[in-house]
Amino acid sequence: MRKSIDSMTTRCLCAALFLFTMLAPAGQAAASRLKDLASIQGVRANQIIGYGLVVGLDGTGDGNKAGFTTQTLANLMEHMGVQVNSKNIAVKNVASVMITAQLPPFAKTGQTIDITLSSMGDCTSLKGGTLVATPLKGLDGKIYAMAQGQISIGTDTTQHLTVARIPNGATVEQEVPVDLTSKDSLAVSLNKPDFTTVTRMATAINSFFGDNFAAPQDGATLKVAVPEKFRANTISFIASLENLEINPDTRAKVILNERNGTVVMGENITINRLAISHGGLSLQITPESQASTDGAQGDRVVTLKQGATLGDIVRALNAIGATPKDLSAIFQSMKASGALQAELEII
Repeated sequence: MRKSIDSMTTRCLCAALFLFTMLAPAGQAAASRLKDLASIQGVRANQIIGYGLVVGLDGTGDGNKAGFTTQTLANLMEHMGVQVNSKNIAVKNVASVMITAQLPPFAKTGQTIDITLSSMGDCTSLKGGTLVATPLKGLDGKIYAMAQGQISIGTDTTQHLTVARIPNGATVEQEVPVDLTSKDSLAVSLNKPDFTTVTRMATAINSFFGDNFAAPQDGATLKVAVPEKFRANTISFIASLENLEINPDTRAKVILNERNGTVVMGENITINRLAISHGGLSLQITPESQASTDGAQGDRVVTLKQGATLGDIVRALNAIGATPKDLSAIFQSMKASGALQAELEII
């Protein structure tokens, strides 16, 4: 009796390992706005970077081995009219940091952006420090923002204390010009290239505006001519484009987490006839057989009728207590044999 209970408990635990998630098996994916599937070329964020000092640390700053920190501090003091020899500086409340940020498109002078600080020396914590005013430059060497502010790190001691963020820690000093008013055509770039999706997108645009304004250039790019009536108001035209609903197409894909048995799959996944034997577990899909999970002499056997979905296979394997490792091996064998017509990703 005890053995039976233990067996049942083990099976329940194995079943609990499998979290099966499948997108609704509709004939077509749900419609999404064009703005969620693509972007206008030229409208993007720009990376900016700077090197600065964090002061006011509680003895957790860089040690004497970080010569660049003491040299930077000496240069800063000299710039403020205080002559000091960097060799005589031995402080533990200062740390050198690399500052990174993204300058969003259309950011205007005076607006603020978030910044991330990362320690460069042997600082053990940036908690409680203050970033000294630091210019942030683009790859062209121009200053686009000035960063400064109080660092705030939570009380959780498990946090990574040598990296911190300052919300609204930088002020935009120079704008990145983006001119959309003088364009007679726009290039739309898909976030995920797909020939079917870009063709549907062109069809939706041409149908909405009543003429052939859009034409695919490749699997990721769509060229859209700006209609004459929108030449003086390109922004309204882009707004109309962004809100068009498109039915995107996706590749058949299966993602399997080998650690916990989570399976995520989309539609359009077909399974051909197959017969797989893995240890004491067998999987068969045949035209004549009826669905079954019966086994002989303790073997774990899954027999399904042709036309079974991958979801049916997962549920059947789950029912006989297959482990995540079993599932991973079976899926990889199915893919190698050509029975699984989908991209397989093991994580």
